[in-house]
Amino acid sequence: MSVLQTAAFPSPSAVVPDTDGLAKISAIGTRAFLVEAPGAFDLPNQRRIWALSHALEARGEIAEIVPGMTNLLVILKETPDGPEGITHLLQEEWRRAQGVDLAGREIEIAVTYGGEHASDLPALCDLSGLSDREVVRIHHEGTYRVFALGSAPGFGYLHGLDPRIHMPRKTVPSLNMVRGCVTIGGMQTGVAVLTGPNGWNSIGFAELQMFDPLAAAPAVMAPGDTVRFRPERIEL
Repeated sequence: MSVLQTAAFPSPSAVVPDTDGLAKISAIGTRAFLVEAPGAFDLPNQRRIWALSHALEARGEIAEIVPGMTNLLVILKETPDGPEGITHLLQEEWRRAQGVDLAGREIEIAVTYGGEHASDLPALCDLSGLSDREVVRIHHEGTYRVFALGSAPGFGYLHGLDPRIHMPRKTVPSLNMVRGCVTIGGMQTGVAVLTGPNGWNSIGFAELQMFDPLAAAPAVMAPGDTVRFRPERIEL
C-alpha cells in the first residue's frame, strides 16, 4: 500500500469496475482518486502506472500524484463538481498508457541472514517446507525491482520475490522491529527503515541506512532501481 492510500483517507467508493481491461478508479474522499491496474501484480502493469504518472504530471488541475504498487493516487487541487469528468480523463489516460521503464540504479545490500534479527525465519521455514539455508539462498539469489516508495520515508516495495518464500503479513505486528531488518510481506520483500511496529516477517539484517533526512538524496532506493541482496554473513 502506498503511503497515501486508504489508510490515510475514508473508505473508497468504487466509480469504475475492473472490466475489459479498464483500470479500477475509486474516489478517496472528495479530491483524491485511486487508479488500480487490472490483472496481474507484475512489472508490465507497474510500467503502465509509471507511464500514467508521467502523463498526468503536467495537468494543471492535479496537485499531487503518488505512485504505489500497480496503483496511482491522484489528488486534485479543488473538489470536482462530480466524479464523472475526472474518472473519464483517468480512464482515457490509462488506455493510452503504453508502459515505460525507469532508468534506475543497481543497488547491492549486504545482509546478515539469520541471527538475532531473523525472528520470523523459523515460521517461514515451517510455512514453506524449506530449510533455513534454502530460504536464504532463494532470497539472495533473487533480483528485485523497486516498484514504489511508501509506508515509511524511503521504504522500497521490492517486486520479484520467489513464490516459494512468499509469506503473509502478520495479523499481529511485531511491536519493536529494528531498523535494517530484511523482511518479507506477502509477495514482496524490503528493508525496514524505522524501528517500531511492523507486520512484515524478518529473516535478516542490513547495516545500510535506507533513509537519511540530512543527505542530498535522502532515500537510497527510488522507483525503477534494481536491488540485489548479498549474504555478508549467514548465522543459522
